[in-house]
Amino acid sequence: MREGTSGHVVVAPDKFKGSLGAAGVAAAVAGGLRAAVPGLDAREHPVADGGDGTIEAATSAGFTRTEVRCTGPTGDTVVAALAVRDGIAVVELAEASGLRRLPGGRPAAMTATSRGTGELIRAALDLSCRQVVLGLGGSACTDGGAGMIQALGGRLLDTAGADLSPGGGPLADLDRLDLSGLDPRVASTEFVVASDVDNPLTGPHGAAAVYGPQKGASASEVALLDAALTRWAEVVRAATGVDAAGVPGVGAAGGVGFAAVVFLRAELRSGIDYLLDLLDVRPALVGARLVVTGEGSLDEQTLHGKAPAGVAAAARAVGVPAVAVAGRNTLPAAALRSAGIAQAYALSDLEADPERCMREPVPLLRRLAGQIAADWLGGGR
Repeated sequence: MREGTSGHVVVAPDKFKGSLGAAGVAAAVAGGLRAAVPGLDAREHPVADGGDGTIEAATSAGFTRTEVRCTGPTGDTVVAALAVRDGIAVVELAEASGLRRLPGGRPAAMTATSRGTGELIRAALDLSCRQVVLGLGGSACTDGGAGMIQALGGRLLDTAGADLSPGGGPLADLDRLDLSGLDPRVASTEFVVASDVDNPLTGPHGAAAVYGPQKGASASEVALLDAALTRWAEVVRAATGVDAAGVPGVGAAGGVGFAAVVFLRAELRSGIDYLLDLLDVRPALVGARLVVTGEGSLDEQTLHGKAPAGVAAAARAVGVPAVAVAGRNTLPAAALRSAGIAQAYALSDLEADPERCMREPVPLLRRLAGQIAADWLGGGR
């Protein structure tokens, strides 16, 4: 334990998925810290890694939320949001093309489309944004970003010259591309992909094989989708001269990363590393006495590019200790320390009923904050 005597505290958690958004987690923890240490300067900086909750984190950092009617993953109209500030737009794929947008939660592994994400990008271009940050994660589709490109004016044609139907499955019938109608504004816009995966487009570690089952694909459908994405990559290479199927990270969000790299000339960046700068979190760490990060579940995935590990690494770089809050923690102390997290505080340590932890996280988070204050800030329990 280390007790600080001066400086502010940065509260920079990700969401507790299915329970409480990142802004709510930050508010509960900061409130608990202030109650335990009167006069404490606790600064709330909710974060995200490019997946669900990225728009919420951006609006908490001063971006303006703009809502757009666009195409959901199964073709229904949905109202999705992007966030804009100073000519920079944050587009979260999950807003338009995410699993949570599936009607009734019913998967559509073969036919789900990324078209709505392309429509959000088009809305950003209509707002004269010079940079678009595309957060990838939580997608319902495995279409290689084909729908996104269709929304931006590209045409995918079969041997009869007809436009392909939506989804990854129909890519097996792709014959050629017509890019003459691709929105010309794309060429003068900077695109950044913020993601936390390093999968290629195809193969045993590709978009279909690794993430298809999570989207409802059977073993046979995974094989069909992988073959369809292989065909997509072949036709794209023939049309553009770009061979990007094996680039680490292009398998993100069912292969939307692939289309972003090829057609948008996007730069692939670690989601949390990039967003720490974009959301003004990294500068807030300087001079802090403690950083509190966290997410719903601290587990093995946390160590591979998730938000808490990114926040902790940034804190360690400026010599500030970091602790984490979570709904549950399955990581041993040594693994936490290797990630720069000095100690973890879990709701499950206070409440054995996981349903109550999910349903009533705020009072439990405030209690955890009291423990953090006692252990690290000299506050009473």
